[in-house]
Amino acid sequence: MPYELRPHTADVAVEATGDTLGDTFAAAADGLAAATCDDIPDTGERFTLTVRAEGLEALLFDYLDQLIYERDVRGVLPVDNEARVRETDDEWVVEGSARGVPFEDVDARDVKAVTYSEMRIERVDDGWEAYVVLDV
Repeated sequence: MPYELRPHTADVAVEATGDTLGDTFAAAADGLAAATCDDIPDTGERFTLTVRAEGLEALLFDYLDQLIYERDVRGVLPVDNEARVRETDDEWVVEGSARGVPFEDVDARDVKAVTYSEMRIERVDDGWEAYVVLDV
């Protein structure tokens, strides 16, 4: 499993890994879904999103925040996340997709927001690691 939920005082943290930055971002997003719901059905349609930011931590924050926004606007839980991360001359970009499971199909807990508390994303010997705290 490329992510693991970690207890964090009154919140929950996601520790994610991947061979690439995209794999790591997608794993963090899957961790966000796991923090929201234990059992994920096979329903829902895929949607795409693109997020841009000046740095990697800001990009991860904004990407997960956009998934929460999509959750709230579309009334779906974004699961089975896929992401591709690239750097341009002046910014980082993540192009992603997720399957949006309708809320009526899940028993979900409320994840309020992504936080910058203790956030990190770093290159390791065999890929990338990220750590993100979620406000629940």
